[in-house]
Amino acid sequence: MSRRLDVELTSDRGDGSWTWRAAGAREPRGVVDATLVPDGAKVGEVLRADADFDLDGVSVVGLAPIQEKKRNEAERIEIIGAPRPDEELVTSSLVKGGRGGRGGRDDRADRGDRGDRRERSDRGRREAGPGERDKRPRDSERPPRGERRPRSDPPGTADRPHTAERRPPRPKPEEPPKPKPKRLRPGRGHRSAVLEELPPEHRPIAEQVLAGDIPAVRQAIEKENEARRERGESPIDGTELLALAEKLRPRLRTAEWRDRADAALAAIDEIDLRDLRSVVVAADSAARDDDTRAQAAQLRESLARRVDSEQTTWLEEIASALNSGRAVRALRLSSRPPKAGTILEPALTAQLTDAANASLTAEAAAERWGVVLEAVAFSPVRLTVAPRSRPEQPSDELLAAVRKFAGRVPQVAAAFGIEPVAAEPRKRAPRKDAGRKAVPPPPPLAETVAKDTSTE
Repeated sequence: MSRRLDVELTSDRGDGSWTWRAAGAREPRGVVDATLVPDGAKVGEVLRADADFDLDGVSVVGLAPIQEKKRNEAERIEIIGAPRPDEELVTSSLVKGGRGGRGGRDDRADRGDRGDRRERSDRGRREAGPGERDKRPRDSERPPRGERRPRSDPPGTADRPHTAERRPPRPKPEEPPKPKPKRLRPGRGHRSAVLEELPPEHRPIAEQVLAGDIPAVRQAIEKENEARRERGESPIDGTELLALAEKLRPRLRTAEWRDRADAALAAIDEIDLRDLRSVVVAADSAARDDDTRAQAAQLRESLARRVDSEQTTWLEEIASALNSGRAVRALRLSSRPPKAGTILEPALTAQLTDAANASLTAEAAAERWGVVLEAVAFSPVRLTVAPRSRPEQPSDELLAAVRKFAGRVPQVAAAFGIEPVAAEPRKRAPRKDAGRKAVPPPPPLAETVAKDTSTE
């Protein structure tokens, strides 16, 4: 196979042959016949060779001088005209205030294409309509260089102040965050004192009573019997243990209630009303002596005072929300009275109803309808709320919101022609121990003692 490569003539052997090597190589590679060497070739000259590569080696079959590559340049057009001095070929001028070192508008007027530009500009004005032609500024009307033309305001905004002079938007009145009530965190002082007074063998039973009352004691007995059966031992009779738990229960419950009462009285003005109510309700069964009865009376008085104070604050918050136009907040507040069964005054009820009706209009978005309906559905005015107007073509989202609360806002549902569906009664989940056999409660301690006495 013939291939081209560049070779360098290394020596003339004088017997009609030359030695050669590849261009750039260190040692000669082969011999070529002198008849193939171009005339005038000399040692060290690089030539283009056609060589055959075979099993015997490389055989040069032709040599030719390397031709110089032609420069790949674009064709040039020679302009023949009147000769000009060299100093007139390039002109430069530095003007202060120019853009990027370029000359001003007057300097460009000396160019040869100035007339062509004016001609094109005049031709564009002639082609444009009369209205557009009048809008274009003339050269005489343009402001001097370095000065800006005053910006004209859009029509209808001449009397409006500029952006820098506009008043900032009036911030909405921010209400101070309402502090969260503290939750009840009782100590264990009274319970620990009761456990210390009990015998050591009774303390595990008392701890189970404190943890989960009598059912916890039964579960502990069952767990112990299962462990005994696995070890092959006889189960224990839990009757006596349950009787002991029943005997310890009132004392332990009183100690537990006293711990809660002490914690409630320590933070009587900050504790959550739900926790305070739970302590007062538990006093009916836990207060058994003079000290506990005095604590219970003090807690009832504090609860009544707190409820009256929060009731007044609750009514003030509803009125404030109505005055500031926050109908949804007022409706949500009305559904959470501090005192259960509170009946609002007729004037406040009328204001809530008007605010809800004004929020349900044809211009309100479907999302707004859903928020207002949710707030109305649990407020005391839900039966009297009726929309001021309704969209002619309500969206699916709006109809879905009305159907969701149709049973609680009947007048709104009637405005859309939707009949409220009666809510299905809740089905209680089956108890986990429904299949178990009911275990009768253990007999009271008195009956157990009487039975043992009669047996003896």
